[in-house]
Amino acid sequence: MTVFAPEVVEAVLHHMNDDHIDDNLLIVRAFAGRDPESARMIDLDHRGGTWRYTVAGEEAELHLPWSQELSERPQLRREIVALYDAACGKLGVEPRPHD
Repeated sequence: MTVFAPEVVEAVLHHMNDDHIDDNLLIVRAFAGRDPESARMIDLDHRGGTWRYTVAGEEAELHLPWSQELSERPQLRREIVALYDAACGKLGVEPRPHD
C-alpha cells in the first residue's frame, strides 16, 4: 500500500480547490448526478479521491476510485485529468486542453 505524504495530499487538494473549482463542480455533477452549489476535493489516497459538495444547503460526499491503485505522485494528476475528461464526456461538455 502506498501512502502519499501529507504534504503531497495537501498540495493536490490546494491545487484542485484553488485552481480547479469548476472542475470539482463538473466532476460532482457528472458522477453524483446532482447539481452542486459548491464542491471541494477533501481527501485522496492511493485508491481514489473524495469530494464534499453542497446541494440545497445539504452537504454530501462523493468518493471516486482511480482506475488503478496509485504509487507515485504523477499518477494523481493523470487520474484526476481522466476523471475530468470522463465527466466532460458524460455531460457533453468540451474538455479544455491539458498542458
